[in-house]
Amino acid sequence: MSQGPHGWRGRGVATDRPDRNFDVGLQHERTALAWERTAIAMMVAGVLLVRYAVEDAVALVAVAGMAEIVAGGAVLLWSAWHYEELHGPLRRGDAVVHPRATRWIGLTTVCFVGAALVLAVINTVAGGVG
Repeated sequence: MSQGPHGWRGRGVATDRPDRNFDVGLQHERTALAWERTAIAMMVAGVLLVRYAVEDAVALVAVAGMAEIVAGGAVLLWSAWHYEELHGPLRRGDAVVHPRATRWIGLTTVCFVGAALVLAVINTVAGGVG
């Protein structure tokens, strides 16, 4: 393999990894893994909501669960794309922070979990007492 213009080896493909770590603590990799864990947790919560909805025949909860599964899949795809996107700025030494994305993902997760909790409480109070 030949040495690239930025000191990393590769075949000229954007997905090749550099030879060195940009951060000794691997912050970039830890952040990518955290996004992936968040996405997987969203999808698992969605699957549990759908399972609950199927057992109790609650269509609105099933729709919310399916939406959360799709949102989790989108976050998982975004995290993979974002991980690859960050290598360019890191090579140049630029900042790679995207606080807006963090706010949107956090807000979406809180809204889905809050809606699921409200629906579960309503269903329990309306049909589960007695």
